[in-house]
Amino acid sequence: MNLFLDTLFNGLAIGSVLVLAALGLAVVFGLMGVINMAHGELMMLGAYTTFVVQNLLKTGPLEGLFPIYILISIPLAFLVSGLAGLLLEATVIRRLYGRPLETLLATWGVSLILQQFVRSVSTAFALGLLLSVALGLFVHRFLPSHWWQQRWAPLLNFVNWLLASAIGIGLAASLGSVRVLDQAWFSARNIDVTAPQWLRGSIDIGSVNMPVARLFIIGLTIIALVSVNWFLQKSVWGIRIRAVTQNRSMSNCLGIPTETVDALTFLVGSGLAGVAGVAVTLLGSVGPNLGGNYIVDCFMVVVLGGVGKLLGTVLAALGIGVLSYVLGSGSLLLVWPTMPAALNELITFFATTSMAKVLVFALIVVFLQFRPAGLFPPRGRMVEV
Repeated sequence: MNLFLDTLFNGLAIGSVLVLAALGLAVVFGLMGVINMAHGELMMLGAYTTFVVQNLLKTGPLEGLFPIYILISIPLAFLVSGLAGLLLEATVIRRLYGRPLETLLATWGVSLILQQFVRSVSTAFALGLLLSVALGLFVHRFLPSHWWQQRWAPLLNFVNWLLASAIGIGLAASLGSVRVLDQAWFSARNIDVTAPQWLRGSIDIGSVNMPVARLFIIGLTIIALVSVNWFLQKSVWGIRIRAVTQNRSMSNCLGIPTETVDALTFLVGSGLAGVAGVAVTLLGSVGPNLGGNYIVDCFMVVVLGGVGKLLGTVLAALGIGVLSYVLGSGSLLLVWPTMPAALNELITFFATTSMAKVLVFALIVVFLQFRPAGLFPPRGRMVEV
């Protein structure tokens, strides 16, 4: 019985991380219908933000804040990943609404760019990139407004970004001659985040041993769920998001700024991915390929739970997390030692992390054959894009 409860708790902890990871995708994909293949890389940015905050507070004048650096990392990770998602929406996705295949390919390309970014970014590279983005986004505001109403406005926009990129590359190249500015911040190797003292150890509740770090992840997931639910159901902008989701054209006629709503939705969904990245750092080392380990699971959760349904996302994530851990860790063989021989061989075959994921994926495919809309199918009008 004790082994069963330990296994269940560990599965719930893994499922909680998956809830956090899929929550942001449920907001973006579920409410807007945008397939964002770079969602995992936004998680990665949140994880690297935690690593940077840890190193900044480890020594120096702010050393006294080191015990709570995880708490400081959460809003900062939300901000960094949220702004990255906002930039992605403004520069790429806004022009691809209603074109799912092009959106998938574009965001997949962005995910590869972000992976290489964390492998090779340096101070010179970062400054050049910031200058390029700033010029590309804001220079057109200083040009005559009627220029952007002409037929050749797309060509003008292309030239604007081309010149901004060239100037940014030139700045990065000139600063790259300075050795200090040309050193990479990270590398292709994985990084480790050391949990503060109060998140180490475990708590015994009855006969169940519960690591404090995993309890913290579960608590963080609950807070995120309550916050997102309040935002969507009670806040003014949450009501506007749901209105645009149900009927975009009518919302636009009523004066709701649909482009602002789209940007805000992406900001919130991407910021939640950054918070999930903070939680992932408490489970082990992270690296540039972090996103690829979660993106498929996140889409499975959103589709299985029902597109746009937060309750379905929670139940699907917890179910997949518990089932994957129970099968992948081999705990089921210990919990049920008297299982039939044929079933024992089948469970043994799938008793690895990768094979357990294959079995879970196969079970989801079978389930969707009978209930293609997921656990909680959406009702009412579909999103108009």
